[in-house]
Amino acid sequence: MAGLTHPQDLKYTRSDEWVRVDGDHAVIGITDYAQDQLGDIVYIELPWDPQMLTREEKFGDIESVKATSELISPLSGEVLRANDTLKNTPELINESPYEDGWMLVVKITHPAELDNLLSAANYEAYLQGR
Repeated sequence: MAGLTHPQDLKYTRSDEWVRVDGDHAVIGITDYAQDQLGDIVYIELPWDPQMLTREEKFGDIESVKATSELISPLSGEVLRANDTLKNTPELINESPYEDGWMLVVKITHPAELDNLLSAANYEAYLQGR
């Protein structure tokens, strides 16, 4: 895990998604650890049309040269936008998981769910115990 980053200003899940909160909106993606474990990402399926997400339920799939994995929603909310750039360049998730490789912008419907997410320090401790 040397060299992997987990920015302090984000929240994390045990299923390796991250959340950047901005008011009542959240930007969601997968962690540097997750993209590293997946290897070269070749395809992503996201909710391209507005829909509701439920915390801890599947919202998409990500496929790499190694495996296909489900994406699990860290929060409940309404999908406002998906990162359309990922349709043609999913490798951005490998190159820049916290910036260019973001996946969704969601309007948070249950702010109390943020309390279930991990800080960067707690996420890193969780990874150490895996």
